[in-house]
Amino acid sequence: MGSQRRDRVVLAMAVWAVLVSQVLLYPGIADLVTALGATGDLDAGMVFLVAEFAAFVLFAPVWGALSDTLGRRVPLVVVGALGGAAAYLTLAAAPTLGLPFTAALLVRAVGGAFTIGAFSLSISMLSDLSGGHGRNMGAAGIAIGLGAALGSVVGGRLTVVDPLAPLAAAAGVLVVVAGLLATVTDRAEQSDDADVGAALGRLTDRPALLVPFAFGFIDRMTAGFFALVGVYYFRETFGLDAAGAGAMLAAFFVPFALFQYPAGILSDRVGRFLPVVVGSLLYGVTIVAVVVAPTLVLAAGTMVLVGVAGALVAPATMALVTDVAAPEERGAALGGFNVFGSLGFLTGFLLGGLTTDLAGYTPAFLLVGGAEMVIAVVAARAVKRLADQTILGESGSVSVGDD
Repeated sequence: MGSQRRDRVVLAMAVWAVLVSQVLLYPGIADLVTALGATGDLDAGMVFLVAEFAAFVLFAPVWGALSDTLGRRVPLVVVGALGGAAAYLTLAAAPTLGLPFTAALLVRAVGGAFTIGAFSLSISMLSDLSGGHGRNMGAAGIAIGLGAALGSVVGGRLTVVDPLAPLAAAAGVLVVVAGLLATVTDRAEQSDDADVGAALGRLTDRPALLVPFAFGFIDRMTAGFFALVGVYYFRETFGLDAAGAGAMLAAFFVPFALFQYPAGILSDRVGRFLPVVVGSLLYGVTIVAVVVAPTLVLAAGTMVLVGVAGALVAPATMALVTDVAAPEERGAALGGFNVFGSLGFLTGFLLGGLTTDLAGYTPAFLLVGGAEMVIAVVAARAVKRLADQTILGESGSVSVGDD
């Protein structure tokens, strides 16, 4: 049990590290893309973020299915972390090497292909642990939130010093965590599938996965929206610099982190329905409330409420994935969840950016917050049905009746 506790901490640190490396760049995205040779406007920032998440979409299920097929995750997760670090260092050196912005986008995409392996497989390895899916996904959630919170604050301050500094810091964090990941016990169960394609194909046998996948898509869409449009909104509306915008993101991410672990345990005890459906409704309402807040203080306070509501949803949604998937399928299933999540991020960037360009910030916030409320209402019966099919054991593990 002690080994499991240690591994849970190390794996949570890996998830934390990936989020730190990502979010370090967000507060100063306008300054960073300018340093890499582009204009600092919303469109350039959007393209830079999209390049990474497009790679996330393509490679998340491949890493998961490959780990299921091999029955091993540790070597793959270490390679993912080191590959991501190498990409960040290459980006930091891009101006010195004379690389154009288009080349920087290519490096960004390659880095995303590696980084999603470290992220997705770390979560898969957490799901391999005993102790309850909600608890383990809560550990992933608190790591995501704390990583994003720290990244947003530190990234903003580093950008003030040098727009390229967040890239070097991101690489260093990933290298350190890669060393820690090499010491984790591999608990993956080998799939009977002979190749990666067969492992991915088995996901189609579990249509119930589309329920948490849909929530993951919308939830990550809101995160992508805040990472791009939110940063520009706070800087333009309240006259903040990169450090100030990072602090506003932290107002969301700190409570989002701190409430995830207890929210995950709560979902093991009361089921997934209330945290997912009610939490999504509250999440959508608070997102809309941000844009109508008339002062910086009220906007920051509302961001705290957004974080609390989001914390109810995230671990329960990921736990639904592990409820449905068999142990030997969890790598591919969580990879699929991250595909939908990455598509959500992409949609948040694109939909948020385009809506803001065409109609302004208020319609953009209304659209994204409204989407969160709509998915809660439309999918409520499906979540209830899926929750009713689950049986909580004494350890907190969940099985689905139609498996």
